[in-house]
Amino acid sequence: MKGLVAAINPHAKRSVTLRGLIGSLWRNKQLVWQMTKREVVGRYKGSAMGLAWSFFNPIVMLAVYTYVFSEIFKTRWVGSGADESRTQFALILFVGMIVQGLFAEVFNKSPGLIISNVNYVKKVVFPLEVLPVITLGAALFHSFISFVVLLVAFFVFTGSIHWTGIFIPVVIFPLIILILGFSWFLASLGVFARDIGQFTAIITTILTFLSPVFYPVSAVPEGFRPFMMANPLTFIIEQSREVLIWGHLPDWSGLALYTLAATAFAWAGFAWFQKTRKGFADVL
Repeated sequence: MKGLVAAINPHAKRSVTLRGLIGSLWRNKQLVWQMTKREVVGRYKGSAMGLAWSFFNPIVMLAVYTYVFSEIFKTRWVGSGADESRTQFALILFVGMIVQGLFAEVFNKSPGLIISNVNYVKKVVFPLEVLPVITLGAALFHSFISFVVLLVAFFVFTGSIHWTGIFIPVVIFPLIILILGFSWFLASLGVFARDIGQFTAIITTILTFLSPVFYPVSAVPEGFRPFMMANPLTFIIEQSREVLIWGHLPDWSGLALYTLAATAFAWAGFAWFQKTRKGFADVL
């Protein structure tokens, strides 16, 4: 990684502006790319199948969902219409699991990012703010593979793929921004409060069952729907199904508002991280 780390003064005042955030990511883009590749490859290092596991895992999970929900539970998606096949239920469920998995992977890893990279804090001048970006990049790689598996399965089961699927990057983008905000907050908090890691595992479990992963929003009693919609995963899961499963255009105004709110939150997370990073070395 020699030559990729920026030579900066560790005691210099850190920029907390949105321009500073974008500038940092741009300056360190090569570092992020190299370390993301290392993160992805390192996960399968030493295994016989290597990167093939990234394809094998979602295929197995989709096969399990299809068998369990089509042959055992014989479940149907409420309000999806009479022409829904039981295998389509597995595809609908898989979309929710991919979105939830992307969020959960980064959310759960974030509290330990700085703790597990103490050498970057103490021994070298390293842009610590890119660590959440690297973790997110690795999670996005696996989510991309899962979406490819989903589209192939959708074509096999239905004989076609909706053209609106091209909008899935646009749908996922605001969630990516939001996840970064959470990651910067949690990476910093994890240094000063080690119990945060246990807390995030509980939160992701709660969010999974309070998200429309296993059931549609229409199945939730009217009085509880505002709480469901307050869940940051709900809107993205619903929009992902709209473009991938139902072939509808995304809610552009909703995505625009979500992106603005996510950007503000990510900026706040970045500012918090930059303000608190001076204390990392003392605590660690």
